[in-house]
Amino acid sequence: MIRKYLYRSFIELTNKRWTSFLLRRFVRSRMSYPLIKSFVKVFNINMTESERPIHEFSTLHDLFVRTLHKDARIIENSDYNSVVSPVDAVIAEDGIVADDVTLTVKGKQYSIEEMLGNKEKAKQYTGGHYIVFYLSPAHYHRIHSPVTGKVMNRWDLGRHSYPVNAIGLHLGKQPLAKNYRSISEIQTEIGMVAMVKVGAMFVNTIEYTHQGSEVEAGDELAYFAFGSTVILLFEKGVFNKVPTNTLNVKMGEYLGTLR
Repeated sequence: MIRKYLYRSFIELTNKRWTSFLLRRFVRSRMSYPLIKSFVKVFNINMTESERPIHEFSTLHDLFVRTLHKDARIIENSDYNSVVSPVDAVIAEDGIVADDVTLTVKGKQYSIEEMLGNKEKAKQYTGGHYIVFYLSPAHYHRIHSPVTGKVMNRWDLGRHSYPVNAIGLHLGKQPLAKNYRSISEIQTEIGMVAMVKVGAMFVNTIEYTHQGSEVEAGDELAYFAFGSTVILLFEKGVFNKVPTNTLNVKMGEYLGTLR
């Protein structure tokens, strides 16, 4: 209990607008350049996949939002009803949305109403499937569409962001439902899919790169400035998950079908 209180107090003290501003300025400045090589080494980033060699990155931010060679990620199934991983990540949790419109991550319940900021929208996903993808600082940070369809809605919620790593999920105060988050809803031929993109500690940066409303599975939509979390919500009976032997996924990896 004391540990949790101290953790939350520290985060509340440090996660303010001015600290976020300073960190954002630092990672986007040339002062962060000397850290690039050590960052790559510490996190064991595979730079052979990068579209640009390491010496061409001038800031840590440039490295975080790096693009990859076109053949570095393959869309494994391009059928109109296929579902692919939207990111490189670790699947932190997947399951069925409970009757009280909550999902469970690391033993904690999260209100989808609070997550989406809308009671009626939340009800749409009761009994549906959810998947939680965690991105570490080492992961490829670009976000792609998991399905083919039409982006119907997009909105942002929250101001601050708290850690979404294992410690943050265990000791934090509902970070997946309270952090800054940007939500998109994609209408497919089978049903609605919501993408909740959750900001990471300090830096609430989710930049959209896709123009227009029509998307195909694998299309790039946006990028995170830091590692964070993506949550997919499917309406009941819409998603048929295929069995997998690993929790580590790459963008474009086949996850299942819309049924």
